[in-house]
This record gives sequence, structure tokens and C-alpha cells, in this order.
Amino acid sequence: MVSLSVRQRRAALWSLLAAGFLFVNFHRTATAVLADSLARTFDATGSQLGLLHASFFYIYAALQLPAGLVVDRYGPRWVGATGLAVLSAGVVWFAWSETLLAAFLARAVVGFGGSVLYIATLRFCANWFRPDEYATMTGYTVAAAGAGGILATTPLALAIDRVGWRFAILATGMITAVVAVVVATAVRDRPSRADIGVDDTDHSPATLADIVANTRTVLGEVETWLMGLLLFLVLGVNFTVLGLWGVPFIADTYGVTVARASTYVLLGNVGFVLGSPAFGALSDRTGWRTELVVATTVVFSLSYGALILVPPLPVVGAALFCALLANGGVALVFTVGKERHEPAVAGTVTGVINSLGYVGAAILPTVMGAVLDAYWTGEIINGARVYTVTGYRVAFGIATGAAVVAVVAAFCLHRRESRTAAGATLAGTDDYSSD
Repeated sequence: MVSLSVRQRRAALWSLLAAGFLFVNFHRTATAVLADSLARTFDATGSQLGLLHASFFYIYAALQLPAGLVVDRYGPRWVGATGLAVLSAGVVWFAWSETLLAAFLARAVVGFGGSVLYIATLRFCANWFRPDEYATMTGYTVAAAGAGGILATTPLALAIDRVGWRFAILATGMITAVVAVVVATAVRDRPSRADIGVDDTDHSPATLADIVANTRTVLGEVETWLMGLLLFLVLGVNFTVLGLWGVPFIADTYGVTVARASTYVLLGNVGFVLGSPAFGALSDRTGWRTELVVATTVVFSLSYGALILVPPLPVVGAALFCALLANGGVALVFTVGKERHEPAVAGTVTGVINSLGYVGAAILPTVMGAVLDAYWTGEIINGARVYTVTGYRVAFGIATGAAVVAVVAAFCLHRRESRTAAGATLAGTDDYSSD
């Protein structure tokens, strides 16, 4: 049995990486609260705001596979610390940007630095935790991101009212720089390197030949593309709504302040925090993986379908909560992917499916922004465009359609995994009978 001191040590080191990932999610969702401020500062249209928001995700998505390969090769400690340092530099640049182009490039740098944190943290979990703890730790890692999303709602809105958006964002960059230094100083890639007495025989980093072979294997599986499609749709929709258009939708449609609108988006992030640990723990206890993925995609589709109706505000908050709670079940695809391969491929498979997910987060904000611009009546309040209820209905119709496709992809993944499991069971029975 692992001693208490080891449990405390690995939990503390995980917490450092998770804190870094918290700030990654803060910055990728902060544009929802920043939308009005950015529209006024840069005189931006809906499409331009969508593009600015997506600039984080373009580079983030493109680097997920390379990030997985780099983490497999060099380990989570230095990759995570370097990523946080780059992210901090991008945040400082963004806070002082004077033009829309500079802000776009700065957010791309933030995405560049943040691209390695999730994979580095999950690789740390694969090295330090038992296989039957991995889904649970993945859930806690996603919950840390949800905590960052909460900070990017009402707390950020209040900070902007007090000190302005530039100083509020600059402060987060300074804090992230401190976290980067602590990660570099304290985190260890493997238990044996932390000198805490845990047996760990896998010390050799992946060779270039290993990396090429692992990548070919991962990319050659239909299951990889189904999991990637699921994340493309679910992450794409959730980060578009919670990260950009959720606050303007509530403020424009229901006539409330940005601060109050952000409290309803905060409910979505609470679901994000709770969903992943809950479904991860349930999955580890029951052994259910794809079954939970299917069930939560159904909840996800119903939640966004409800928003097409423009329901009362409490229902909006409940729908966002359920949609992000369901995100925790869909995140089990990372566990499914890990369990299909050897531990040495953990970073690679995570990077591949995560990259496909964030392609969706890069594309959908601009699509929804273009839809809203098409329904703009020309009204501007306090320097920001006001969009119509019809435009938001159409935008959420797109989100719901994407969710329905996610249900189909989840069912196909479940069928394929069930057949694989049944084949493995049958093969095991045959081997036993031949003894």
C-alpha cells in the first residue's frame, strides 16, 4: 500500500501542475466577460471577436500532438514550466495590446504556452497514480480547469469594474509566472526521481522511432477519430458558449448587466468543476467508460436544445450547468484512449484526440460570430454590438445540431469498444480452454 507521505507528495505536485492548467482555462474562457471591453477597445465586430477568441485555440489545437510527443520525450516538469512561462509572457503582451492584430497575436502566444499543460498534467498522473485512479485524476484535472473558468466569470467582471480589464489580466500573468517557477523547482516527472521510495522501472525516454511508431498506431485507429470528433463537438460548443457568447447572449436577450450575466455562466463552470471528478470516480468504481460517454452526450444535446427556446433565466443557468456537467462524462474518452495503448504512448494519444477537440474550439466561435453578425440590427450600446434573439436562436441551433452528431459518435465509439471487449473476453476463454 502506498504510504500517506507518498500520497501527500504526489497530490501536492499534481496540485502545482493543476494550478497552471487552471490559468490556462481562465484565459481561454475569459473573453466572454471581456467581450464588451474588447469590442469597445478595438472597435470589433462579432466575427472579429470570434476570431480573437479563437486565436488561442488555433495554435492550441495545432500543438496538441506535438505537445504529447514532447511530454512523452522530456517529461511533464520542464515542459509544463516552460509552457507556463510562455503563457505568462503572452498574457502581459495581451494586457498592453493597442491594436486588434497585436491582441490576436498575443492570445496566440497564450495558446502556445498553454497547449502543453493538460497533457503534461495527465502524463504526470499516468506516472504517479495507479491505472484504476487515472479516470478520477483526469476528472480532478478537468475540475481545476473549471475552477479557472469560475474565476473568469463574476470575479473577473468585478475586477474589471474595479481596475479595468488591462490591469485585471496583467495581474493573472504575474501570478502564472510565479506558478511556472514553482513547477520548475518542485515537480518531478516520476516517483523514483522524487526519492520517495516508489518502484518505477520505466526511466528511458521515447526514441524518435518510438514516437513515429506510436503516432502511426494512434492515428490509424477509427476509435481515435471518433474520440476526437466527440471532443471537437463538445469542447467546441462549450468553449464557444462559456468562453465567448454566453455572457453577451444573456446580457443582450434578458437585459441584465455583464456582471449579472456572468453569474449564470458561472453556473456552467460549477458544472464543469463537479462533472469530471464525479464521472471519473463513478467510472473507476463501476468500470463504465463509453456507457457514461453516451449518456452524457444525450444530456449535453438536451441542454443546448433548451437554449433555442430562450427560456427563463433560471432555466438558462440550469442548462449551462448540465451542459458542462456532461462535459465531465465526455472527458472519459481520455481514459478510453489511454487504456487502448501502452503507458509510454499516454502523451501521444492524449495529444491527438485533444488536438481534434480544440480545432472545434477554434472554428465554432467564428462561425457563431458570423451568424450573429448576420442578424445584427445595427444597434450599439456603450461601444458594443447588440445582437438579436433570432440570431442567438440560430447560433444555439447550430450548437444543438453539433450535440446530436456527438451523440451519434458516442454511440459508435461504444459499439466498437463493446465489440473489442467481447472479442478479448472470448479470446481469453479460448486460451483458458486450451490449457
